[in-house]
Amino acid sequence: MLETSARLLALLSLLQARRDWPGQTLADRLEVSPRTVRRDVDRLRELGYPVQATRGPDGGYRLDAGSELPPLLFDDDQAVAVAVALQTATMSVEGVEEAALRALATVRQVMPARLRQRVDALQVTRVAKAGWQPSRVDTAVLLAIGQAVRAREVLRFDYAGVREIAAGHTGDRRRVEPCHVVTWGGRWYLIGFDLDRVDWRTYRVDRMTLRTPNGPRFTPRPLPAADVAAFVAERFEGHDPLPCRGEAILHAPAAAITEWTRGQAIVEELGPDRCRVSAGSWSWTGLAAWFGMFDVEVELVGPPELRSATAALAARFARAAAAS
Repeated sequence: MLETSARLLALLSLLQARRDWPGQTLADRLEVSPRTVRRDVDRLRELGYPVQATRGPDGGYRLDAGSELPPLLFDDDQAVAVAVALQTATMSVEGVEEAALRALATVRQVMPARLRQRVDALQVTRVAKAGWQPSRVDTAVLLAIGQAVRAREVLRFDYAGVREIAAGHTGDRRRVEPCHVVTWGGRWYLIGFDLDRVDWRTYRVDRMTLRTPNGPRFTPRPLPAADVAAFVAERFEGHDPLPCRGEAILHAPAAAITEWTRGQAIVEELGPDRCRVSAGSWSWTGLAAWFGMFDVEVELVGPPELRSATAALAARFARAAAAS
């Protein structure tokens, strides 16, 4: 029985590690026969895990999403990460404290002693910022907004500003193409394009009263900023967090450049071996050096400050090479 239980846990761990597993590969990894794998899969199904059989020459098994949440299996690092995330989740936005604390208690209860000690060693105390009041957000509202963002459906809601809240009103009716849900300063915000005001806006989620049903589907618009972080910083701080922004054409496939930028730049494909890259930095010299790190031919688009910084950097490197 112990051997079977350990094998079931090992099988479940493999199924969670990647999407599809050929049956013979699972049998080889578990050092059992394909028939034993089939029996173990049936046991997992009886426990509530939605394991689907895949057909074809490499037919095997896949762990799909089910109607109910079955028991989960975490390795040590995942278990600690979940516990820490649940503990710190209550610090950023109110409204999820009770559920997060109950989940934390559940995870902690089934942890081995060695992991429980690691989690208990981190004691986090919330300290409220002077003059700042955290917002309370209904989880159902967050999920509804997130669903509209994913489905690309126009959101209809009443939005209450400071004056409306003071007067006890629900606010003005809005029609918005939702783009992103973000957190800033301990509050939840929706970034979207207001169809009536024909402009990009940010809305505090705790001031939104959703109306149903949603509006029609829409084609997403490009943000008027390099990325979501830059847009939010411009709106709330009044400036771009990366003040030096420029463009260059790199003689490399867009996919190859995107793999290394990791969201730090906007990459536009110009052909199979060329792409336009827009990025930012704290200094023009730093931006010039960043464009040069890809080890490909570079065509500077601008602005002039980027060209001057590139020339100065090239002269500096030339002097360093001559001196050596």
